[in-house]
Amino acid sequence: MTIHDTNFKDIIQEYKDQIRILKDEVSELQSSCKSKDSALKRTTQKLENVTTDLAQSNEELKKVEATLKEKITGIKSTIIK
Repeated sequence: MTIHDTNFKDIIQEYKDQIRILKDEVSELQSSCKSKDSALKRTTQKLENVTTDLAQSNEELKKVEATLKEKITGIKSTIIK
């Protein structure tokens, strides 16, 4: 073996090590993205649920307000008579 062969083998080994490290980093990044995607889906679902609850609450509030106005109007009519 010559010095060139040894240098090439060292270079090849270094590249293999770098490729292994990069593959590990890619795997970690993919895992992190999957976790973030899952968290985003859960948060989106929670937001949709809260939005639905808010819409229902607003409808109930409108009904209560209408009922209250009717009662107040009825009381005013009774008092005025």
